[in-house]
Amino acid sequence: MTNAEAARRLGLDCLCPGEEREVSGGYAGDLLSWVMGRAGRDCAWITIMSNVNVAAVAVMAEASMVILAEGVKPDPELLRRAELEGIALYSSPLNAYELSWRLHEALL
Repeated sequence: MTNAEAARRLGLDCLCPGEEREVSGGYAGDLLSWVMGRAGRDCAWITIMSNVNVAAVAVMAEASMVILAEGVKPDPELLRRAELEGIALYSSPLNAYELSWRLHEALL
């Protein structure tokens, strides 16, 4: 499934559409160095972090999309960087647990 399809299935709000890519799994985490080393390529990364460093980690981890959980709003610099890097950036009022569960079900 593509990141756009995942966003539709999860009812996400699009902050930056980014490049359309396949989603092969998910990862939930907020410690950026941990995410860099453990998030799988083409994952949907779920986080509450909203600063510009999220864009750098998403690129290094090769995440297919970033989902900001719990209604977190991105810093303006993160939005700008996501647009520049082609990062698909979404938000949801749901918490990371609920988003992870729903993503898992959508990928089955």
